[in-house]
Amino acid sequence: MGEYQHILSKTDGATVTITMNRAQRRNSLSAEHLTELLAAFEHAASGEATGIVLGGAGPVFSAGHDFADVASRDTAGVRALLRLCTELMRTMESVPQVVVARVHGLATAAGCQLVASCDLAVAAESAGFALPGGKGGWFCHTPAVPVARSVGRKRLMELALTGDTIDATTALDWGLVNRVVPDAGLDEAVADLLARATRGSRASKALGKQALYAQLDRPEADAYAIAVETMTAAAQLPGAKEGMAAFLEKRPPEWPD
Repeated sequence: MGEYQHILSKTDGATVTITMNRAQRRNSLSAEHLTELLAAFEHAASGEATGIVLGGAGPVFSAGHDFADVASRDTAGVRALLRLCTELMRTMESVPQVVVARVHGLATAAGCQLVASCDLAVAAESAGFALPGGKGGWFCHTPAVPVARSVGRKRLMELALTGDTIDATTALDWGLVNRVVPDAGLDEAVADLLARATRGSRASKALGKQALYAQLDRPEADAYAIAVETMTAAAQLPGAKEGMAAFLEKRPPEWPD
């Protein structure tokens, strides 16, 4: 789409690929860049795509917030920037599509937050991940929110307090990414995982993704209350009825969506 200055967005079949395109600024997230990313995700969400891939042009995935932008802002301005960033992260979780991060090079601070906010993540062997505020002057408060929900408490504390970079293999072990592959095989691995994650009824999966995020951080009893009601309602969706009928009739399903 031609109106973007900081990103590229293209549709190929059922997949929308959104590429951060500020390579000269290490894909740092200025307000303008965040605004374009938000618009691209909202546009994709309203379309017919089943999957969204988020990647970065140049040598790194994203270096996080653009300090030139941050340093020029007063308290109200910084708050507005962080709220915009939060809106993007929560939109990525709420869109009906499966969102996969395609990570190469470094993903640091809010760049690491982007990875953690995607549903799935595939990393090249060259990738590295960090919450570097711990060894600087501006702690990674908001980037730590989705990272905490991926890696667990002690690993979060190590990332956040040391600020050190972990390699792709460690990120895989800690649960921050789903796959680590040779750099040359990154696109193939992303496409493979996305293809398997987008099978089945689109409406069923969209509702399922929404419900997963709704219950993840709640006490078990609350999580079950949400899951029971959502799954009850979902049983009446055309996709569910077709899936069950196809199973019972021993035939391939014909998804209505």
